[in-house]
Amino acid sequence: MLDKRMLNLFFDFINGRDLDRLSGLLREDATFLFPKTQPLKGRSQIIRFFRILFRQFPELRFTIRRIIAEGPMAAIHWTNRGTNRHGEPYENEGVTIVEEEGGAIIWISDFFKDTGRF
Repeated sequence: MLDKRMLNLFFDFINGRDLDRLSGLLREDATFLFPKTQPLKGRSQIIRFFRILFRQFPELRFTIRRIIAEGPMAAIHWTNRGTNRHGEPYENEGVTIVEEEGGAIIWISDFFKDTGRF
């Protein structure tokens, strides 16, 4: 069963931009599917993606609205808000699906409402 605390930590580390600790939640061979990008394969590619995201959105904070978990998978409904690198406001809402294996995240897929800015 997926530990919901891990999911809260995942978003806490993103909000705190703590990529070292975020990396520790991911398996080396994790995959991240993000809209309008090729699948990101491996922990290092996923962390590189977050570095780029943080440059594009110097302020971005996620709020978890609900978590639905079953077995090794969970869907996390979230909202976010912040500003992009031009100082323009940004907000969105979506769902991240996460799969855990062996105590670490092996698969992530994001679905969100506004993909126009990516």
